[in-house]
Amino acid sequence: MDIAPFAWIAWLVLILVFIIIEMLTLDFVFLMIAVGSVGGLVSGLVGAPWWLQLIIAAALSIILIFFIRPPLLHALKRGGDPTKSNVAALIGMSGTVVDTVSRTTGQVKLAVGETWTARLATGLTAPPAQLVPGEHVVVVSIEGATAVVAPAPIAAGADDFTERSAS
Repeated sequence: MDIAPFAWIAWLVLILVFIIIEMLTLDFVFLMIAVGSVGGLVSGLVGAPWWLQLIIAAALSIILIFFIRPPLLHALKRGGDPTKSNVAALIGMSGTVVDTVSRTTGQVKLAVGETWTARLATGLTAPPAQLVPGEHVVVVSIEGATAVVAPAPIAAGADDFTERSAS
Protein backbone atom coordinates (compact mmCIF):
# COMPACT_ATOMS: atom_id res chain seq x y z
CA MET A 1 0.00 0.00 0.00
CA ASP A 2 1.36 3.42 -1.00
CA ILE A 3 1.01 6.11 1.67
CA ALA A 4 2.45 8.97 -0.43
CA PRO A 5 -1.03 10.25 -1.42
CA PHE A 6 -1.77 10.74 2.29
CA ALA A 7 1.41 12.71 3.12
CA TRP A 8 -0.68 15.89 3.30
CA ILE A 9 -2.25 14.54 6.51
CA ALA A 10 1.19 14.15 8.08
CA TRP A 11 2.08 17.71 7.03
CA LEU A 12 -1.13 19.07 8.58
CA VAL A 13 -0.42 17.24 11.84
CA LEU A 14 3.16 18.57 11.89
CA ILE A 15 1.95 22.12 11.22
CA LEU A 16 -0.57 21.91 14.05
CA VAL A 17 2.02 20.45 16.45
CA PHE A 18 4.51 23.21 15.60
CA ILE A 19 1.87 25.91 16.07
CA ILE A 20 0.88 24.49 19.46
CA ILE A 21 4.54 24.38 20.55
CA GLU A 22 4.96 27.96 19.32
CA MET A 23 2.01 29.06 21.43
CA LEU A 24 3.78 27.62 24.47
CA THR A 25 7.28 29.01 23.74
CA LEU A 26 6.53 32.34 21.98
CA ASP A 27 9.97 32.68 20.41
CA PHE A 28 9.02 32.37 16.71
CA VAL A 29 11.25 29.32 16.01
CA PHE A 30 8.40 26.83 15.80
CA LEU A 31 6.28 29.32 13.90
CA MET A 32 8.99 29.49 11.23
CA ILE A 33 9.18 25.67 11.15
CA ALA A 34 5.38 25.52 10.80
CA VAL A 35 5.50 27.91 7.85
CA GLY A 36 8.31 25.81 6.35
CA SER A 37 6.07 22.76 6.78
CA VAL A 38 3.38 24.60 4.82
CA GLY A 39 5.93 24.76 2.02
CA GLY A 40 6.37 20.99 2.29
CA LEU A 41 2.59 20.54 2.23
CA VAL A 42 2.17 22.71 -0.87
CA SER A 43 5.02 20.96 -2.68
CA GLY A 44 3.40 17.60 -1.86
CA LEU A 45 0.05 18.78 -3.19
CA VAL A 46 1.64 19.71 -6.53
CA GLY A 47 3.18 16.23 -6.84
CA ALA A 48 6.73 16.50 -5.47
CA PRO A 49 8.24 13.28 -4.08
CA TRP A 50 8.48 12.93 -0.27
CA TRP A 51 12.25 13.57 -0.16
CA LEU A 52 11.84 16.83 -2.10
CA GLN A 53 9.00 17.86 0.22
CA LEU A 54 11.34 17.41 3.22
CA ILE A 55 14.13 19.38 1.55
CA ILE A 56 11.76 22.23 0.66
CA ALA A 57 10.29 22.33 4.19
CA ALA A 58 13.74 22.27 5.82
CA ALA A 59 15.22 24.92 3.50
CA LEU A 60 12.23 27.22 3.89
CA SER A 61 12.30 26.81 7.69
CA ILE A 62 16.00 27.64 7.88
CA ILE A 63 15.61 30.69 5.65
CA LEU A 64 12.70 31.96 7.75
CA ILE A 65 14.52 31.35 11.05
CA PHE A 66 17.62 33.27 9.96
CA PHE A 67 16.08 36.06 7.87
CA ILE A 68 12.50 36.68 9.07
CA ARG A 69 12.63 35.81 12.79
CA PRO A 70 15.26 38.43 13.83
CA PRO A 71 13.33 41.41 12.38
CA LEU A 72 10.13 40.08 13.97
CA LEU A 73 11.80 39.85 17.38
CA HIS A 74 13.28 43.33 16.94
CA ALA A 75 9.87 44.77 16.05
CA LEU A 76 8.33 43.18 19.15
CA LYS A 77 11.01 44.54 21.50
CA ARG A 78 10.86 48.06 20.04
CA GLY A 79 7.74 48.93 22.02
CA GLY A 80 9.24 47.96 25.38
CA ASP A 81 8.81 50.07 28.48
CA PRO A 82 11.70 52.59 28.57
CA THR A 83 11.14 53.37 32.25
CA LYS A 84 14.09 52.43 34.41
CA SER A 85 13.36 50.04 37.24
CA ASN A 86 15.06 48.34 40.16
CA VAL A 87 18.70 49.35 40.66
CA ALA A 88 18.86 51.33 37.41
CA ALA A 89 16.14 53.66 38.71
CA LEU A 90 18.20 54.48 41.81
CA ILE A 91 21.29 55.73 39.94
CA GLY A 92 21.24 59.53 39.95
CA MET A 93 18.51 59.73 42.59
CA SER A 94 18.86 62.31 45.34
CA GLY A 95 18.81 61.58 49.02
CA THR A 96 19.54 62.95 52.45
CA VAL A 97 22.13 61.67 54.89
CA VAL A 98 20.47 60.06 57.93
CA ASP A 99 23.57 58.65 59.66
CA THR A 100 27.07 60.03 59.01
CA VAL A 101 28.38 58.66 55.70
CA SER A 102 32.09 57.89 55.40
CA ARG A 103 34.09 55.78 52.94
CA THR A 104 32.98 52.62 54.76
CA THR A 105 29.63 53.19 56.46
CA GLY A 106 26.53 55.37 56.80
CA GLN A 107 22.84 55.62 55.92
CA VAL A 108 20.89 57.76 53.50
CA LYS A 109 17.19 58.26 52.87
CA LEU A 110 16.49 58.33 49.14
CA ALA A 111 13.88 60.48 47.40
CA VAL A 112 11.56 57.47 47.14
CA GLY A 113 11.50 57.20 50.95
CA GLU A 114 13.75 54.16 51.31
CA THR A 115 16.61 54.17 53.80
CA TRP A 116 19.77 52.55 52.43
CA THR A 117 23.13 51.63 53.87
CA ALA A 118 25.56 53.96 52.13
CA ARG A 119 29.19 54.77 51.69
CA LEU A 120 31.02 57.68 50.14
CA ALA A 121 32.14 57.28 46.53
CA THR A 122 35.87 57.08 45.85
CA GLY A 123 37.60 59.04 43.11
CA LEU A 124 35.86 62.36 43.78
CA THR A 125 37.84 65.48 42.85
CA ALA A 126 37.53 67.12 46.29
CA PRO A 127 36.34 64.29 48.50
CA PRO A 128 34.98 65.20 51.91
CA ALA A 129 36.06 62.97 54.79
CA GLN A 130 32.42 62.34 55.67
CA LEU A 131 28.92 63.63 55.12
CA VAL A 132 26.89 64.60 58.17
CA PRO A 133 23.13 64.08 58.67
CA GLY A 134 21.01 66.51 56.71
CA GLU A 135 23.43 66.86 53.78
CA HIS A 136 22.08 66.11 50.32
CA VAL A 137 23.62 63.35 48.21
CA VAL A 138 23.25 61.72 44.82
CA VAL A 139 23.46 57.97 44.26
CA VAL A 140 26.43 57.18 42.02
CA SER A 141 26.06 53.39 41.99
CA ILE A 142 24.65 50.45 43.88
CA GLU A 143 26.98 47.74 45.18
CA GLY A 144 24.94 44.90 46.62
CA ALA A 145 22.75 46.43 49.33
CA THR A 146 24.88 49.58 49.63
CA ALA A 147 24.26 52.87 47.86
CA VAL A 148 27.49 54.56 46.81
CA VAL A 149 26.84 58.31 47.13
CA ALA A 150 28.49 61.63 46.38
CA PRO A 151 27.63 65.10 47.67
CA ALA A 152 24.87 66.73 45.61
CA PRO A 153 26.21 69.54 43.40
CA ILE A 154 23.30 71.78 44.42
CA ALA A 155 21.28 71.89 47.60
CA ALA A 156 18.24 69.70 46.99
CA GLY A 157 15.06 70.91 48.63
CA ALA A 158 11.73 69.14 48.61
CA ASP A 159 12.05 68.51 44.86
CA ASP A 160 13.85 65.52 43.42
CA PHE A 161 17.41 66.41 42.38
CA THR A 162 17.04 64.96 38.90
CA GLU A 163 14.05 67.21 38.20
CA ARG A 164 15.85 70.34 39.43
CA SER A 165 18.98 69.67 37.40
CA ALA A 166 16.98 69.33 34.17
CA SER A 167 15.59 72.87 34.38
